[in-house]
Amino acid sequence: MDTALSEICTFVAAIPPFDKLPNETLETVIKEMSICYMRGGESLPPKGITDQRLYIVKKGALSYFSSDDELLGKYAERDICSRFCRKNQAEEVYVVTDEDTLLYSIPYDHFTETVKDFPDVLSFLAETYEERLNKKVSTLNEEAIINSSLMNTTIEDFYHAPAATVEASTSIQNAAIKMSDLGFSCLVVVSDDTDPVKNNPVGIITDKDIRRRCVAKGLDISVPVTEIMTADMATIDIGNSAYDALMMMTHKHIHHLPVTDDGVLAGMVTSTDLMNNEGHNAVNITSMVHKAKSVDALVEISELLPKLQVRMAKLGTTADHVGKSISAITMAFTIRLIKMAEEVNGPAPVPYAWLAAGSQARQEQFAHSDQDNALIISNEMKPEHDEWFLRLATFVSDGLDRCGFIYCPGDIMATNKQWRQTQKIWDTYFETWVSKPHPKALLNSSVFFDLTTVYGDTSLLESVRDNMLKATQKNTLFIAHMSKNALQLRPPLGFFRDFVLVQDGENKNVLDLKHNGIAPIVDLARIYALAQGISATNTIERLRKAAGTSSVTKASALNLIDAYEFLGMLRMQHQAQRLMAGKKPNNYLSPKKISKLEREHLKDAFKVIKTMQDARQSAY
Repeated sequence: MDTALSEICTFVAAIPPFDKLPNETLETVIKEMSICYMRGGESLPPKGITDQRLYIVKKGALSYFSSDDELLGKYAERDICSRFCRKNQAEEVYVVTDEDTLLYSIPYDHFTETVKDFPDVLSFLAETYEERLNKKVSTLNEEAIINSSLMNTTIEDFYHAPAATVEASTSIQNAAIKMSDLGFSCLVVVSDDTDPVKNNPVGIITDKDIRRRCVAKGLDISVPVTEIMTADMATIDIGNSAYDALMMMTHKHIHHLPVTDDGVLAGMVTSTDLMNNEGHNAVNITSMVHKAKSVDALVEISELLPKLQVRMAKLGTTADHVGKSISAITMAFTIRLIKMAEEVNGPAPVPYAWLAAGSQARQEQFAHSDQDNALIISNEMKPEHDEWFLRLATFVSDGLDRCGFIYCPGDIMATNKQWRQTQKIWDTYFETWVSKPHPKALLNSSVFFDLTTVYGDTSLLESVRDNMLKATQKNTLFIAHMSKNALQLRPPLGFFRDFVLVQDGENKNVLDLKHNGIAPIVDLARIYALAQGISATNTIERLRKAAGTSSVTKASALNLIDAYEFLGMLRMQHQAQRLMAGKKPNNYLSPKKISKLEREHLKDAFKVIKTMQDARQSAY
């Protein structure tokens, strides 16, 4: 091979997917390549070329536009333009050189014949960056299902049948006797006139219900079980995975879950059934938290969280499932601390709701993040009641800090009186932020529009959220300001389509996956939700519910979900590697630590974000 071809071969061999080709095949491809020089402002394909071709940018830059002149993206050095490989693709877009540009081109028919034994190479080039990213994320999700034993196992392999039942008219005493005889800790309550085959359930009673709702309150044990049962009991269909059951029990803080088959009661699955299978998993740790007798015991349990995150990463669990698991455990820590505080300080003087904000509220938390919390208190609150709530907030926040959930650097905690207020004042907060979106209001909006009730009266937050969403849907000026604010965080792609790396203390030449990748998607999803009146807080759920609305198309929403999941996977794996090395987890990834192909997928994810940010900028 002469010097010129050797230089081309060296250049092309470093570009995915050509790096997957053996030298002999790559040399055959190179020999058929042509060199094209184009002036700035000229359109592709170059004059005189009519056949379908693949183009590689050696020097210069290209822009490609839709048929209605919308900028879709750019190509720069080492980028591959496959828009002219098939005629129908070329008709959908047009490509223009931004400056004097040097291209390598190869007839696509010849190329496909040469690499026909390498289908992965062909599929990589035949797909758009959105399609490539979707394929990668789909593969990751499939691997997660295969690798996670609970996700790959249906509830049918765990539940006990038939479910033990008791008729609604049965006395509490007789129900307790039946539970003792059977050795069960719960019974499903069925209506007296129920079909014995269908077992129409009307509620559930547990040994805890007997202790707390009957014995502790001095209730007559001869009254029917309906007096103490939980009427709105959760159920799960037999076709769901064991992981679905795990997540439902963890989120709802329950240990017994009735299983139905096509709506008919089939049996019961318990947290113990799942714990025996998975060892130190989310349900097991949550159970340990609920049983902890002291803050010292909670601190000891909290040391399992990094180990759980590493284990789930090794199993190939998706970042979404890791986030939901860690968030559920953090919720359990918080609830246990609240109950400990109530044991010390006595019952609350008026109803209240302990709220989580930020990543915990979105169910996207990783091990030992900082805490973001607040309190909504009933409007019945009197000035002298604040001392009780301050003691509660101090006890819980101090406890969370000892468990590794450090104090919020921005003081967004219930210990700050500003975030420990009545329902009426919270309504005023949101009304002011929406109607007068100055910079501080927008900062607060990005935090407090992601809220969930951890413990207490859920209606307090629901009422505030309903009022807030009614206001945001009508206020296009507020949405415009939120959009402008969200666009300040940009994906780290330079004009020449390579990564713009940051220097952060000990971290040299790294990407900030959180602030330049994940956060922009979180911001976009929040804006879509506020504009459409969607109450969900989880980013993926927001995108799914907003898909197909006036805020975002279905295709764009799915692309953002793919980008979010891929970035989350990289972040999760990076943090797991640091934890295994005895280092603190962070979000700074060196591109050198991942493969060439993963770097291309990472660029694909950033391109998706940039495209959606550009669309939002154009709209507002």
